Amino acid sequence: MPKKLYILLLSILLASCGSSKGSTSRPSKIKTERNVSISKSSNRGASRSIVDFAKTFEGTRYKYGGTTNRGMDCSGLVYTAFANENIQLPRVSRDMAKRGKRVSIDKANEGDLVFFKTSKSSKNINHVGLIVDTGKNGIMFIHSTTSRGVIISSLEEGYWKNAFVEARTIL
Repeated sequence: MPKKLYILLLSILLASCGSSKGSTSRPSKIKTERNVSISKSSNRGASRSIVDFAKTFEGTRYKYGGTTNRGMDCSGLVYTAFANENIQLPRVSRDMAKRGKRVSIDKANEGDLVFFKTSKSSKNINHVGLIVDTGKNGIMFIHSTTSRGVIISSLEEGYWKNAFVEARTIL
């Protein structure tokens, strides 16, 4: 079995955010992670573009390992949104949580990631969302849930507030 296929299959098996199983197709071309410094103004532009692209998936059903409008999981949504800007992230939420710089939630911005532990039986991060707004309604983030698919939620909702672990900035 070719190495890339093996890695793809392993990534799908290790993907987080739910319990139903399914196959996925991946974006065809993704450049490697940017290692260049990005100015604050272009950073905001990239963040806006990432958020806008993620929002195009709102209403998409949940699919374990999915990265397309036919279905996606939480890390698939974030992975695909960043890939659209040629920024490669790990495919699994707990690995995404090792990237970028940790920021306090009160300093988090649009385009930053929020991480959660939603399983009582696991000590690992197993859910990720992308901040879409930090306005008067508090922090709003887009993510994929097993029950409702891709939705926008508030970090003030009790479930998410209790499961919250950290926020990280990638750009």
